[in-house]
Amino acid sequence: MAKAKRPKSERIDWIAEIRGAVILLAAVLGFHSFVAKPFYIPSESMVPTLLVGDRLVVNKFAYGWSHVSPTIPSIPALFRWIVLREPVESLAVQLPDWKGRIWGSTPERGDVVILTPPGTNTDYIKRVIGLPGDRIEVRGGLVIINGQAVKQDRLGDRLVPVDLNDPCTPEEYPGRRIAKPDGSLWCTLPTVRETLPNGRTYETVDTDRDSVGDSYGPITVPEGQYFMMGDNRDHSADSRFPQWQRGLGGPVSWEQIGGRAEFITFSLDGSSSLLNPISWVRALRPGRAFTSLKPKSAAQ
Repeated sequence: MAKAKRPKSERIDWIAEIRGAVILLAAVLGFHSFVAKPFYIPSESMVPTLLVGDRLVVNKFAYGWSHVSPTIPSIPALFRWIVLREPVESLAVQLPDWKGRIWGSTPERGDVVILTPPGTNTDYIKRVIGLPGDRIEVRGGLVIINGQAVKQDRLGDRLVPVDLNDPCTPEEYPGRRIAKPDGSLWCTLPTVRETLPNGRTYETVDTDRDSVGDSYGPITVPEGQYFMMGDNRDHSADSRFPQWQRGLGGPVSWEQIGGRAEFITFSLDGSSSLLNPISWVRALRPGRAFTSLKPKSAAQ
């Protein structure tokens, strides 16, 4: 018996389907490139403001757009990551450098920004400390801007839950891991509130141990560049460190800044499994969703 042909009206229009998929992909990439994109925190350099496992929204148009703004997928990187299961530095194509920004505006002291160091394709997240022309120095862990020490207020120890994403290892935080009577593990982090010259405040962690980054400079930030530091001062590779030590190699140019971090969408403790949706809920850290990353003013 001959097989009935599918009516012409029911046939799949593959050209239209492909066109629709391409338009959808272009819309998603355009949104990621020029409006906002999600960002995952992979390191402890911004503790206590950000924890490993936090997911953020990054405002891509806050400072205008430069060569680091577009998100263009790299097919070879995707193949290595998905098929070969190899670690990759980035899933996006690195565009050639160009000078300047489109509809550019400048960062403010205290902004938390995403940036890409020259010659790399890796995103960093740091805080803007020094502006063009500033004289920056660090002595005994104290930040000095234009000859004036940044105001510090000791806030005592903050208790951060120990989990798979933030294990508070003895090597990184000697003597800082404690157990409560109920058996839960916590990391005691000595926190300091810093107030920048423009009145913006935020909290940092300073474990009071001597580290290489506790002494730096003085240097003058060149025109068109910004001095960046992480809030976890003894565990941040930032403008104080050369690139061969995974630092930023000094101040970062305006063009290397990809956007401003706005708020935390949600945070995971590292216990979730991709194939177990129930674990996604259990791994959620309470109280971190929709936390603003905009620095407060001293008057607040």
